[in-house]
Formats: sequence, structure tokens, C-alpha cells
Amino acid sequence: MTSTAEKPAVQTLTHWLSGGPAEGTSGRTGPVYNPATGEVQALVPLASRAEVDRAVELATAAARTWRAAPLGKRAEVLFRFRDLLDRNREELARILTREHGKVHADALGEIARGIENVEYACGVPNLLKGGYSEQVSSGVDVYSIQQPLGVVAGITPFNFPAMVPLWMLANALACGNAFILKPSEKDPSASLFLAELLREAGLPDGVFSVVHGDKEAVDALLEHPGIAAVSFVGSTPIARNIYEKGTAHGKRVQALGGAKNHMLVLPDADVGMAADAAVSAAYGSAGERCMAISVLVAVGGVGDALVSAIQERLPALKVGPGDQPGNEMGPLITREHRDRVAGYIESAAKQGATVVVDGREQPFDGDGFFLGVSLLDHVTPEMEAYQDEIFGPVLCVVRANSYDEGLKFINENPYGNGTAIFTRDGGAARRFQFEVEVGMVGINVPIPVPVAYYSFGGWKASLFGDSHMYGPEGIKFYTRAKVVTSRWPDPASSRVDLGFPQNR
Repeated sequence: MTSTAEKPAVQTLTHWLSGGPAEGTSGRTGPVYNPATGEVQALVPLASRAEVDRAVELATAAARTWRAAPLGKRAEVLFRFRDLLDRNREELARILTREHGKVHADALGEIARGIENVEYACGVPNLLKGGYSEQVSSGVDVYSIQQPLGVVAGITPFNFPAMVPLWMLANALACGNAFILKPSEKDPSASLFLAELLREAGLPDGVFSVVHGDKEAVDALLEHPGIAAVSFVGSTPIARNIYEKGTAHGKRVQALGGAKNHMLVLPDADVGMAADAAVSAAYGSAGERCMAISVLVAVGGVGDALVSAIQERLPALKVGPGDQPGNEMGPLITREHRDRVAGYIESAAKQGATVVVDGREQPFDGDGFFLGVSLLDHVTPEMEAYQDEIFGPVLCVVRANSYDEGLKFINENPYGNGTAIFTRDGGAARRFQFEVEVGMVGINVPIPVPVAYYSFGGWKASLFGDSHMYGPEGIKFYTRAKVVTSRWPDPASSRVDLGFPQNR
């Protein structure tokens, strides 16, 4: 008689309400895969409207107390949270690799950028300083203050399950709001880990909540009268829907959408440096990031040398499970997404592009959601691979005869998230930053993600709403201004005056 080792039972995750785990009650769950093996490793509860209502109720009660907390107290909690994040980087990185599939180094990089946003929010006593004008009229002073909105929500994507929530929650909590996070149901465990660290840091129960779910939970958050504002990062069609539905229900909304980021390479650029940058920016995180370079615009005669240099570098890239040392790129998030990305390679070839490197040809063991890197040359604007956000390890090369033609490709694209120029010419770079219609610009920097004390966001179909994410605009988004006009007169001077107030 032989025996076989039994697989461990699939874990069912929980929500996080009132400072601790809360079992799902809707009866609905979704699978959480290990993208490197294709196996279901957990089930995530999908919240009902009733569960969202309960989360908002608890958050509303907690917000009343948290908004009254001294700024020093809020900063103290955030400093502790920052320290706990720093000490638990390795554990959080393992969670990211297990559920998202990204390699360990990439996971650590995500966490580092998230910590930067917490560090910025730790300066909240200075960030919330208002203005004061003395003696605007006889005995009258005017001052401005910034106050929290109440209960706010964040709806975050699968590609950065730790960093993007930290973009939102750090500033929201610092400003005195209660925050409800609806993470991606594809990799939800990082959000629960953040919740545990916030509790350990001393955040009062109910100020931070995690509600897992799908469209039902999202719609409930967007329609709930108790939610004052919603932050979102995801694809453009969904961002547009989030913005329209949220604002229709009276909410403040910042919704970051998709991207089609171009890298313009001028003939005077260092070809080796540009090739290194293109490979790093196109294939890092398996291309699953809104700041990935997905289109390289080669100007003039630099195209052949640049494509050749990129092609030479690709065989050395190590693609495999993220938990195996030495791998530089992991799998895609789901089997369906991998197949969708592969479809763009096929359609580009049919529409006339040259497939220089075909990621579909790279063999992989097992049932993971892997796809090798692909390089497509002679791509033109009417091709699907150029028009759509592929969100995978596919780099398209477009040829341009001049700087002006290359700039036109970028400015006529419906997206305006990030872009870059590679050149040795300072004048050309200065002209590019002035003329390009994109929200984040890199000069010899392929992925120009702003540091935490600036703000992140694009133009055109890459942003819906008036506010960018994190940094100074994040503080403004999570507060509302109040102006106070004050007078402490001598009672003896009081009289009735029906005239218009005079300031002179």
C-alpha cells in the first residue's frame, strides 16, 4: 500500500474590521493563485453590500475620535508603522512574491517606495500648517485650516499590492481620516499584513479597514453616502467608470488609469545606455506596471543599432519563479492575462510588425503563468499592439524620421502617464519637457516615478479627476479647507451696521 502526501488545505482569508480579522458573511469567495505554479493557494471573501455598510459604520465611529487626535499622536503612529514596515520587509516581500509572482528584489523595491510615502506622511504636523493674516480689517484676523474629510476609501490594483495602498493610506490617515481599503482580489494578503502592522503601531481600532471584494463591493463603496472620497489606480475604462459613478454620488474622486509610455531615443543618444534602460523599463515587473516603457520611438538612423543592442541583452534575462534566487522576472498574474498578452504578439505579426524576439517560444516547466520577453519592431500606430495597454513583457519599436515626428506619436496618443527622452543634447531635452503632453517626464531616466514629496499622476486618459496621487496633492485631496474670520472687539464699540464689510 502506498501513500501520497496530501496538499495543505486551502486557506480562507478574512476582512479586517474594527482592528482585527472578520470572517466573510456573503457566502461568496474567489480564488487566489500562486502565479508561479498555477495552483489555488487561498480563497478570498467577496463582500456583500451589507458587509461594506458595516465597514463604513465602524469607520465612521472611529473617524470621530481619530480626527481629534493631536497631530503629534498621528505622526507617532506613522513613525512606528514606518519602523515596523522596515523591520518586516522580508516577510512582506515573501507575501508579494507568493501571490503576485514578482521576484524578491522587485518586491523589496516596491516596499521601499511605499515606505517613502509613509516617511512623507510622518511630517503631517508641518504638512497641515495653514495660513494666518493679522488685521485684515480693524481688529479682524483671518486664518485657514485643513480638516479631514471623514471616511475615505482606496481601490487598488494587483500589480503593486503594498506600494499603492501605502500611496493612499499614509496621507489619508495622517490627515485624520478613517480609511477603507478594497485591494485587488488577485493578491489580497499584503493588505491584511499592513493592517496588522498598523494595529501594532497603535492605530485605533476601526481607523483602517480592509474589505475584499469584486464589483459588488466597489459599487457599494462608490454609492455609499458615508464615503467622502475614493482613490483608485487601475485600467482606463474602469478608472473612467469609478470617476463618473463616484462623482455622481457626490464624492471627491482621484482615478489613475492606464498608460502607453513612450521612450524617445534621439540619434545622438548613447545606444548602450538607451538599450539598458529600455530593457529595464519594458520588462521589469514583467511589464505589469503603469510606468513601464511599452513603446520605444527610434529617431533617424539609431533604430537598427538600438534594436540590435536590445536583442543582444534579452537572452541573458532570467525568467522564472520569483522565490528562486537569480530570477529577474516572474510570471504574469493570471493565465487569462498571460494569454491576452501573448495574443498581441500574434496580432502584431499579422498586421506587419517584425517579431524580433517571441516570448511565446520560451519553454517553462509546470503550470505557472509565464511568458518570455518579446521585442516587436516596425510597429505602426494602427496596430493593436500599439493602441492598447498590453501590460506585459512586450516592447514595441516605432521608427520616426525626426524629433518632431516622434513627439507627434507621443502627443497624439490618448494616454499621457509617463515618458522619457534619451539624448546628449540639453537643448533637445529642454524642448521635449516643454512640448510633451505627458504628466511625468524622464530625461535619460526611463521610469520617472516621482519621489514621495512630489505627486504621481498623468494627463489625458491616464487620469480622471483634478488631483494626482500622494505627495502634496495627496494631502490636499484628503483634506478640505476652512477659512476662519475672527474678531475680539471691545464690547463698547459694538453697533448695528447694515453696510458691506470694509477691509480698508
